[in-house]
Amino acid sequence: MIDNILSEVRKSNRSSLNELEGNRLLSSYGISMAKTLLAKSADEAVEIAEEIGYPLVLKVLSPQILHKTEAGCVRVGLADEDEVRTAYDEILENAKKYDPNSKIEGIIVQEMVPNGLELIFGINKDPQFGHTIVFGLGGIYVEVFEDIALRLVPISKDDAYAMISETNVSKILAGARGKEYDIDEVVDILMKLSKLVQEHPQIQEVDINPFILYEDGRVGTGVDALITLSEE
Repeated sequence: MIDNILSEVRKSNRSSLNELEGNRLLSSYGISMAKTLLAKSADEAVEIAEEIGYPLVLKVLSPQILHKTEAGCVRVGLADEDEVRTAYDEILENAKKYDPNSKIEGIIVQEMVPNGLELIFGINKDPQFGHTIVFGLGGIYVEVFEDIALRLVPISKDDAYAMISETNVSKILAGARGKEYDIDEVVDILMKLSKLVQEHPQIQEVDINPFILYEDGRVGTGVDALITLSEE
């Protein structure tokens, strides 16, 4: 599956995967991502909504509209069929206003995951040193707090545990304010990302932010993912 996805991106002369492709690629490596499907009509969006379950998020899928919220092309907390249909039409209308020449590939229908601890997982390929892997506190304030740790790929499990311990978020994972999270789940994701870029070195960047981690035994979920390819 991954080779097919990367091949299609190359054939279309793109350097980045769209949100749907990124979701599928990471899911194929066992990294839990929010349920995400593509609708080409309002009727299909409703069918998908019934399959996934409410509440939902709808977003435009277009290579020309990268800043979806700014373009008015995101709707969250949709609770029923009427809201899905209204949101579908509004997103298409706003997309055409934002960029009349944009290619609209469809509307993403995505489960709205519950709140939890927001983490960031990432990969970046340095021209000299190769891939580095990143872990830390995620969400909209990731650049404000800069609570991250880095390692060169490949990493071992010991490396992954050490990365976690170097961040302030490790105190939260260990049980601050009575909430205790599964650190092994974080380690597992780091190991899978390390394996991903070892097996597919043409990947330039991976940015999963936020990844929502839960303290009650539920499996965490990635919400948004950016994946780009190198020019090689």
